[in-house]
Amino acid sequence: MGIIALAGLDAETSQVMLLYLDLAWERLRRSGARIDWTSLREAMLEGAAVRMRPKSMTVGSTMLGLLPIMWATGAGADTMKRIAVPMIGGMVSSFVLEMIVIPVVYYLWKGRGLKPD
Repeated sequence: MGIIALAGLDAETSQVMLLYLDLAWERLRRSGARIDWTSLREAMLEGAAVRMRPKSMTVGSTMLGLLPIMWATGAGADTMKRIAVPMIGGMVSSFVLEMIVIPVVYYLWKGRGLKPD
């Protein structure tokens, strides 16, 4: 159950990251500046930086909300822990994926037609 909830949350936040990277790319193209690896990197950093604070707040608030479940000992605690554990671990890996991997892959994808510096 926790994996399903995590997949939905991660898909939504990753899609928003791609939207911001696309907006940064379009801003670079419309600026009329020469598009090279350096300007592309700056645009991708700009697009990813806009998402840093909202993603950090989402991960932090979700993890803080799930931590009390990890220490629960009452009735149904075993079932709730099975939901909370994948959510907490997945939020951390989702944060790394969205902040590092997605912008790098997007950078390489958009830069595949550029000449090396």
